[in-house]
Amino acid sequence: MSSFARLKHIQDYDRVSYYSICLSDDPENLDSVESMYESFLRTHGGKHKKKVVHIANWLKEIGEKYGAQEHLFRDEQNQGEANGLPPKGTDRPPTYTEDGKNIPNNLRLYCYRLNEHVVILFSGDIKTAKNAQDCANVKSHFELANQLTKAIDLALKEKEITWIDDFTNIAFDIDMIMPL
Repeated sequence: MSSFARLKHIQDYDRVSYYSICLSDDPENLDSVESMYESFLRTHGGKHKKKVVHIANWLKEIGEKYGAQEHLFRDEQNQGEANGLPPKGTDRPPTYTEDGKNIPNNLRLYCYRLNEHVVILFSGDIKTAKNAQDCANVKSHFELANQLTKAIDLALKEKEITWIDDFTNIAFDIDMIMPL
């Protein structure tokens, strides 16, 4: 397990700024490590390309149209602060088309919605059980996401991450390292 984490800016939209986390055992290597979200895209972008595109489209739609409203994120049965994407539901856009049918997307991207304007993206996998903690594929991703939410909360509490622009974005030293 990695011992150090660093925030990385991913994308700004009109209503939401997205960040991710870079992880490493060596704090000197954090600059050269891809973020958890970038790794998620690389890992699942081949075999599960349509599912990844569906989640990426949700990120864009949330970022441009809605803001990171709580109901657009999956609550994993109150098992921590981490949420999942895509949102629950069977109507457009929560579903995607596979083999000519609209079905729910079982690929999960775990994230931390700090407020309606800032979201930290982690990683995920194909969810095969009702509860994240009962799924061999996503359990470790979900647990790590919840561990990272605590590190982020501590960094906010200790003012290593601060709110700017009336809570519409965050500021932090790009060299800030969060121990895990």
